[in-house]
Amino acid sequence: MLKKLIFAALIIAPLAHADSKPILNVSYDVTREFFKEYNPSFVQFWKQKSGQAITVNQSHGGSSKQARAVADGLEADVITMNQPGDIDILHQRGKLLPKDWQKRLPHESSPFTSTTVFLVRKGNPKHIRDWDDLAKPGVAAIIPNPKTSGNGKYSYLAAWGYAQKKYGSDDKAREFVGKLFRNVPVLDAGGRGATTTFVQRGIGDALLTFENEVQLIRKELGGGDFEVIYPSVSILVEAPVAVVDKYADKHGTRATAQAYLEHLYSDEGQELAAKHYYRPRNEKILARYAAGRFPNIALFSVDEVFGSWAQAQKTHFDEGGTFDRIYTNK
Repeated sequence: MLKKLIFAALIIAPLAHADSKPILNVSYDVTREFFKEYNPSFVQFWKQKSGQAITVNQSHGGSSKQARAVADGLEADVITMNQPGDIDILHQRGKLLPKDWQKRLPHESSPFTSTTVFLVRKGNPKHIRDWDDLAKPGVAAIIPNPKTSGNGKYSYLAAWGYAQKKYGSDDKAREFVGKLFRNVPVLDAGGRGATTTFVQRGIGDALLTFENEVQLIRKELGGGDFEVIYPSVSILVEAPVAVVDKYADKHGTRATAQAYLEHLYSDEGQELAAKHYYRPRNEKILARYAAGRFPNIALFSVDEVFGSWAQAQKTHFDEGGTFDRIYTNK
């Protein structure tokens, strides 16, 4: 059954007539199921609105790896990521979109959010309840590579923020995150690869990943083999989106691409987000699902703890940064 979760890195899924003008959405690893349902709903909406039949194609992989692919020439009409830094590089490397792209849609162009939680095996044999438990000897934590995966970056930053708040300094946070990553037996390139390692290969005691991913695993597997653990505090995961101006203009798809992203904010788009365990921005829709689907959890933002995504990237994830030094010495 889990095979439905595991797809090739590149999925090309025509959803309309072959002679229609396609758009390509380049996205991160664990959005496959959401966009598989969202794309047909948008195709129908756009047909009714414009009379135009369109095709939506998808590409998935580790978010940072995907962003670099677009920067290097993968001609995405839209990009849907889990961190703004993976869209900023499209401006920095090739002026593929404007520097202020986040101002073009509400909530800094982030139509829904998530957070990082833990998935443990049935019965929680290692008694994992919070971040400190992941750093104990004998506990194996599965986290995707922060160098290639936004999912991995968020897990790293969530652990750092927790330790900084609890122990009071960056030095203590660095020590804690070092202990945690000494417990990471393998670094997969993306979130879905980490899921495969934990679920199919049976490696690890806890999988750190997005809230929507752990709920999808439990749904697909009936929930009996795993348990979801919400830590005492975690990180706010924002999912920014943008039209890639250079390519959309080249393809003549600007209007369609813009509408595709705007539709994510519609009631239909927000309902689908909630259905797939993303936290919608629409407060009324969020409130309707909150009790049974979105437990209340203390969240901090990247800006709050690290100043900005740009600063977090430079300090922790650039070549020779804190993560490299921690992992080299694990």
